[in-house]
Amino acid sequence: MGETTVTKPEGLEAALPETVAADSGHGPLRRLRTPRRPRFWFEILLIAVSYWTYSLVRNAVPEQKTEALHNADWIWQVEHHLGIAVEQSVNHAVNSVHWLIVGMNYYYATLHFIVTLGVLVWLYRRHPGRYAATRLVLFATTAVALVGYYLYPLAPPRLMNGGGFVDTVMVHQTWGSMASGDLKHMSNQYAAMPSMHIGWSLWCGLTIAALATVPWVRVLGLLYPALTLVVIVATANHFWLDAVGGLLCLAFGFTVARLWYGRQPYALPRTVPERGPRAMRPAVRGPETGTSWRDGPDESRRLPDKSQGLPDKSRGLSRRS
Repeated sequence: MGETTVTKPEGLEAALPETVAADSGHGPLRRLRTPRRPRFWFEILLIAVSYWTYSLVRNAVPEQKTEALHNADWIWQVEHHLGIAVEQSVNHAVNSVHWLIVGMNYYYATLHFIVTLGVLVWLYRRHPGRYAATRLVLFATTAVALVGYYLYPLAPPRLMNGGGFVDTVMVHQTWGSMASGDLKHMSNQYAAMPSMHIGWSLWCGLTIAALATVPWVRVLGLLYPALTLVVIVATANHFWLDAVGGLLCLAFGFTVARLWYGRQPYALPRTVPERGPRAMRPAVRGPETGTSWRDGPDESRRLPDKSQGLPDKSRGLSRRS
């Protein structure tokens, strides 16, 4: 009697999506830590809710004016000891050039949001495998900044008593900051440490420099946080040390993403398999004709069998045996 051998269809294991093999036999935590293609509607909702929560919490922090002014005096003294207290000189020099300071006021008010959202959209479209991890860096950076606002209220230089700084928005009557003019009651004016203008702009700059392929775009990415640093000082909205606080918050964000995903976000795969039932259906080889198809035995999807029309030598072999 002849023996019957059952073999697995060729290519079945190779065709299984990578995430299926990785997730099989592991718990839900493993699946959560596996990069997946983001869902557009979920990301829009998440960003909107997160920013609303950030604004609510930031503005809900008590405006401890006395302590915030005291901390500002202390920061100013520390910078004098370090020899970096040049914010007042920069503020007055740039304020003397009308078109320059007006442009910086609008830069401070708008690009902080526009560039950050633009980088998120770019990641979503061009680097879906890295999107969730890089977004986690941004969210963790912002979350730890809220702790800083609560624990260390700080007045910006323009609100210091006798500091001699110019509030450029008030002087030039530009819409440059929600913490000045008629909008000052809508925002906590004593949440200057850490500077999220630096935290977010540095996140944007590093992401662009690490992932962009065009050299001049990468250079612009690195210049963006540097120019932002000049703007926040020239408009008297932050001290140099506020920028250091933003840098430390960003470092915390990268650490969280590294611990969660096991690698830095930029080292993750650029693309990931699509979600849904179509991505889960492997290629299957037909048992009779040797043809292969996806999504079931649809004749319109069958691939041609190169062996058709060739002489069947197996029949002669079976007769001889």
